[in-house]
Amino acid sequence: MTGKLGGKKVVIIVANEFEDIELLYPVLRLSEEGAEIAVVPVNEGLHPRPYMAGKPVTGRFGHPVPIPVMAEGNRYRISHLEEIDVEEIDCILFPGGYSPDALRLHEGTLELVRECHRRGKVLAAICHGPWVLISAGVMKGKQSTGYVAVRDDLANAGADYVDVPVVRDGNIITGRVPDDLPEFCQEIIEALSA
Repeated sequence: MTGKLGGKKVVIIVANEFEDIELLYPVLRLSEEGAEIAVVPVNEGLHPRPYMAGKPVTGRFGHPVPIPVMAEGNRYRISHLEEIDVEEIDCILFPGGYSPDALRLHEGTLELVRECHRRGKVLAAICHGPWVLISAGVMKGKQSTGYVAVRDDLANAGADYVDVPVVRDGNIITGRVPDDLPEFCQEIIEALSA
């Protein structure tokens, strides 16, 4: 598959209660442009009901990872955080929902964000996703957006909150809500194809 993102590698990291559409839409849209997508489930956070031992990382609306309606290997593959090589990836993306609340406490995730930021890799987060970037300490002095509930957190982290669909400030791209996924993904495409 070729496109504007042929040869680019995007890592999407989710914990339990991720916003389903904020995982599914970027997988489809970015892979459509030729990006290689790795979905990394981090088994942290609260499981949606019903809970059962061994249950996979699951979104707010019930989509588990791996994604049962999409064959792994075609549009995406599953990876583990320990397998991610910073030198080989171009972008890390954080969907919203309640997943970021768990990921912001996960030191392995935060260290990966810090290292990617040091190397100028694209960091993308939508909705509540900027929480992870805040906890990684990379938002000071940045202009950003996100779900209105994270506005005060962004301000307290030294970021300038703007209520628009998408903001790109250097290597950081933030999106507001699921309705803004087209603009959010387009900005990621433009950043990675520049």
